[in-house]
Amino acid sequence: MKVFIVGAGPGDPELITVKGQKLLSEADIIIYAGSLVNPVLLDYAKAGCEIHNSASMTLPQVIEVIKDGVARDRMVVRLHTGDPSIYGAIQEQMDELDKLGIEYQVVPGVSSFLATAAALKQEYTLPGISQTVIITRNEGRTPVPDREKLRSLAEHQATMCIFLSIAMLDEVVEELIAGGYSPDTPIAIVQRASWPEEKIVRATLATICGEIADKGIDRTAMIVVSRCLAADYELSRLYAPEFSHMFRTASE
Repeated sequence: MKVFIVGAGPGDPELITVKGQKLLSEADIIIYAGSLVNPVLLDYAKAGCEIHNSASMTLPQVIEVIKDGVARDRMVVRLHTGDPSIYGAIQEQMDELDKLGIEYQVVPGVSSFLATAAALKQEYTLPGISQTVIITRNEGRTPVPDREKLRSLAEHQATMCIFLSIAMLDEVVEELIAGGYSPDTPIAIVQRASWPEEKIVRATLATICGEIADKGIDRTAMIVVSRCLAADYELSRLYAPEFSHMFRTASE
């Protein structure tokens, strides 16, 4: 195996997986998403490693670098931010590698929506409040099917983690309220979760646009909308004294 598609994690260089770090340290060629991946991760690369920033590259150029590396018997790591399966545009890369008969392995990473929960010190799935997490984005240059537009998804009243949409926050709020969330629904925006410059802004749908106006929040921010962010909730049955399961007998 000479090609590895690796999740870099959300930003903190210690939040890459052990396997991901090992592969970075062994790679002869690294192609990294420079617009999002923390460049500190490149410190794991060995001396003489050939490094390409894909922020300025096209898909054919990325594939050509991989193809050339494999032809030279070099180990190639394609480094994506977070977990590559979520908005990583890796399917088109894998399809091209399949056409070329180039084998590869995908190594998962910690997604930014999980790092956001850690930054907020928040569980997304509180009993009696929400048991579903919706990962989505607002429609921009990339279209969204009608059934998956924010207005439709808001009908579920679940915890929603919204990627790639902070620049359209006014529209996001409008769609969420139109879909069924009340204006007093809690919302949190976390910019660069796990980075040293992490920022957190908490508000409600009615007030969030005003709250972030002077905070310098940019495109790397995650939007979380959920009653979990400010709610009384039922305790989990898993640890209740009167609740028996295969590992414990009820004590009350």
